[in-house]
Amino acid sequence: MKILKKLISFIIVLVMTNCILIHCSAKSADTISAVTSNRPVKVGVLLNNFYNSYNLSIKESLEDIQKEKKNEIQFTFFDGESNPAKQSVIVNNMLQNNYDLLLINTVDKKTPEMIEDFVDKAKQKDTPLIFFNIRPDNLDIIKKYQKAIAINTDSMQAGILQGKMIADYWNENKEMDKNGDGIMQYILIKGQPESYLTEARSNYSISTINDVGIKTQELAAVSANWDEGLAKSVMESLFLKYDGNIEVIIANSESMAIGAVKALQKYGYNLGDKTKTVPIFGIHVTHRRARVNEKGFYGWFSFTGYS
Repeated sequence: MKILKKLISFIIVLVMTNCILIHCSAKSADTISAVTSNRPVKVGVLLNNFYNSYNLSIKESLEDIQKEKKNEIQFTFFDGESNPAKQSVIVNNMLQNNYDLLLINTVDKKTPEMIEDFVDKAKQKDTPLIFFNIRPDNLDIIKKYQKAIAINTDSMQAGILQGKMIADYWNENKEMDKNGDGIMQYILIKGQPESYLTEARSNYSISTINDVGIKTQELAAVSANWDEGLAKSVMESLFLKYDGNIEVIIANSESMAIGAVKALQKYGYNLGDKTKTVPIFGIHVTHRRARVNEKGFYGWFSFTGYS
């Protein structure tokens, strides 16, 4: 997140100094006007939703930038509520309201039509765009507009790091194999459906475990939409269904991992007793690699990530 914040800040400085985001060959009249008239640069920020802890971290980082650059930049935040139709309306409204820059984190559908529509309309208005975490196959669309750029976290790397951590822990703690069959029985708690982040983190985590020779069996895979409360709810049901058979819980994010820990604690697990502990792994987007052993409120869980 620190790198993301610095990169966004740097790009915004480029906009404020009248430089195009990518090829720096022309100037934005609106931005020039903002700078020369000493008014704050207006930036519209569309976040896919406001309940995702990662999105909230982005919001907080941008608010920090605004505090650091008082009277220079002004962010207006919009909640996309995970609704593509609503997000299209929000972007259209932002373009009509003549923001100097748009930051866009959309519902990540496999179809590129929405991204292409945003790019075409922004190009007509000569409005710079920054996209967050879109599918790599949409990058070619963005490249067609010289004032558009995408900032993607490395979800493949996150999944690989998570998979390596799980594999290491499995090999170091033979008691994880509760039934002694040599197969890792796991629950997968996924992020938002059709999200590239969900897809990459899930696939690379499991494939990394398999690549080192560990056999796996998926007991269940459920979406908790990156939400801690929803993860807690679905995990409570799954624990009752698979009690005694769950050897590992794998979550696509830290917040969902925490929700899973709270669910297990409801049934007396993950409170410090190793005989009543199910390892829970999530992804936290701050540290390069981390292992956490909480004996109190969160029981035992670890998370990986990148900054």
